[in-house]
Amino acid sequence: MNDATKKPDINEMDDEKIVNQAFQHLIDTYLASPHRKKVDIITQAFNFAKQAHKGVRRLSGEPYIMHPIAVAQIACEEIGLGSTSICSALLHDVVEDTDYTTEDIENIFGSKIAQIVDGLTKISGGIFGEQASAQAENFKKLLLTMSDDIRVILIKICDRLHNMRTLESQPANKQYKIAGETLYIYSPLANRLGLNKVKTELEDLSFKYEHPDAYNAINRKLATTQASRDTLFKSFTDPIREELDKMGLEYTIKARIKSPYSIWNKMQTKHVTFDEIYDILAVRIIFTPRRRDEEVNDCFNIYVAINKIYKSHPDRLRDWVNHPKANGYQALHVTLMSKQGRWIEVQIRSDRMDEIAEQGFAAHWQYKDGKEVTEDEGELNDWLRTIKEILDDPQPDAMDFLDAIKLNLFASEIFVFTPKGEIKTMPAGCTALDFAFQIHTFLGSHCIGAKVNHKLVPLSHKLQSGDQVEILTSKSQHVQANWINFVSTAKAKGKIQTIIRREAREVQKKGEEILQQWLQKNGMELNSSVLDKLCDLHEQRKHESLLQAIGEKNIILGDNDLDELSGKKQQNIPTWRKFVPFINHSGEKKKEEAKKPEYYIVEKDFNKKKPIFISEENINQFIFPQCCHPIPGDDILGYIDNKKHIEIHKRACPVASKLKASFGNRILDAKWEMHKHLFFDATIRLRGIDRKGLLLDLSEILSEELGVNIRKITISSDSGIFDGSIELRVHDREDVQVIIDSLKKIHDLQEVSQII
Repeated sequence: MNDATKKPDINEMDDEKIVNQAFQHLIDTYLASPHRKKVDIITQAFNFAKQAHKGVRRLSGEPYIMHPIAVAQIACEEIGLGSTSICSALLHDVVEDTDYTTEDIENIFGSKIAQIVDGLTKISGGIFGEQASAQAENFKKLLLTMSDDIRVILIKICDRLHNMRTLESQPANKQYKIAGETLYIYSPLANRLGLNKVKTELEDLSFKYEHPDAYNAINRKLATTQASRDTLFKSFTDPIREELDKMGLEYTIKARIKSPYSIWNKMQTKHVTFDEIYDILAVRIIFTPRRRDEEVNDCFNIYVAINKIYKSHPDRLRDWVNHPKANGYQALHVTLMSKQGRWIEVQIRSDRMDEIAEQGFAAHWQYKDGKEVTEDEGELNDWLRTIKEILDDPQPDAMDFLDAIKLNLFASEIFVFTPKGEIKTMPAGCTALDFAFQIHTFLGSHCIGAKVNHKLVPLSHKLQSGDQVEILTSKSQHVQANWINFVSTAKAKGKIQTIIRREAREVQKKGEEILQQWLQKNGMELNSSVLDKLCDLHEQRKHESLLQAIGEKNIILGDNDLDELSGKKQQNIPTWRKFVPFINHSGEKKKEEAKKPEYYIVEKDFNKKKPIFISEENINQFIFPQCCHPIPGDDILGYIDNKKHIEIHKRACPVASKLKASFGNRILDAKWEMHKHLFFDATIRLRGIDRKGLLLDLSEILSEELGVNIRKITISSDSGIFDGSIELRVHDREDVQVIIDSLKKIHDLQEVSQII
């Protein structure tokens, strides 16, 4: 909004009061922090931004300056950043939204703040723009600027967190776009930078807007089970407190409750209900070491002490103390069996480890004392270097690029040793070939196998934590196209694709030379019309694939090609079809054309802010891709594809997640308006103890009690345990839930879930 929409003076006075209170709260928070007290420059930045944004309001109706103050508050209070970051946060929208330039910022506030504001300006233009892959492009810019100054990304994450906290005022399609982008890009980024609290809140807010019903249901369940969790926590921790008191340690014990998003995620992936999730409660022991150099020993002493009270799970000890995660996280995780027969995870960490775990490794990146970065930053620099490598060879497609980055952001780590005993951190699930590319591109390109713990293994062998790996190479080995199917790291995928693309270009060049020579010989010239005709004739979708096929000798140019290019019609040549009267080829074509559904086409004046409603009458006008099979009752969204048709996806569909992050401006709000007239496919998975009459019980409930149309039953039994699936025809998600609830009553049926 501009000055023309300003409210009356009395409201302006209220606004002034609210703004000044918010700024005073920021200053109070800053003064309570361990930073050098540079209040003057922060006040100067506030007054400058306030004047620059004067008269402008957010969609929520509040003065625009409240947003930069809120971002600065998050940077100061929740991430622990100092005056440079606070000033940059206050000024982060000035260059983009007003007439001021980066030079103006530099003249008043100096080069460092100007550089950060410039980085933030470069990445924000177009976040709500109309370009197809604006978000992916912005993300590239984000990572490029981040490698210059980590504070750019930290303030951007603060900005995103405040936008998520105030997302209510946005229309639904924007909510899905911003929530999807947050879940796909910003929360893994926050996680990678060790901002655990921020990452959890970003996930929960995204979940709240994408799946409001599920979010509210889980929160209600958490509230109703609070009392039983409190009882469990007290009875579990009382003996631990006694033991720690004997040790004379200064400590606090906190209950850590699994976040609503984590609970929902587990329900989806494990096909379980809320009541079947047993790790909702975890316990965190935070202690102050007597001496800083003793904190590792103290962690293990606490572990030994509590292990005397409760039995620990042999496979669930995680030593992040001696081997910190790549984002700086340190703690000792152990899972203990409580007296109630429940496994409970205990996280043991010092107060220093806790601060890094909550506020982030990046926040401690040499800025606490106001110093500039001069020395190597270890793990963080390694990560930034990997990202730079991906940016040096960006994938041509925005979706590929986001995938490549995701591989780095989400991966949990394992530790692998070189033949000389050096330790290397690798993503979980990586293969011997990933390890080879991690060490050097030459090693990866010529890798023929590996020795893992002195045993010969193939390239595709998955590595485990603690493996010692020796890479075997041969000069005659070359990169194979199928390697891409089993590598999992962004670096390996990127290098393989680069080499394959380079080789493909060489083959295409050879194909082009063959085609040119052939055309010259037949008195013709190479142009796009010739390429189009040959693509049609040989059923090739792109010119490049045609040239590659010619270069690989998969297409040999001959008389048919000459006839096509010279315009001689093939149908004049008699074929066997002419002599078979009962095959009416053109009739078949007409029938096929008639069968083609008439999809809805999005026109220029289409209002993307309004939801689309799917009913029995118009359902055939929408495309339902194979990736997620949405049925009525699922949370869904629409996506405008390249042909201006509308695809319908579940909001939680992995493909939809990429679309939200790459093509957010094409996302639509979609709602069901169905009346249980049409049937949809659903598959239910069953698992339990095999016994006589079980199948009879199943069919009785499904056919007689519920009147469900069973399409297919697949059941296998092994050692008294049966595993099966039933394909059914249902009206909507409510039908599926009724069926699952009814089947759960069958004796010996242990697990019933829907296959999503």
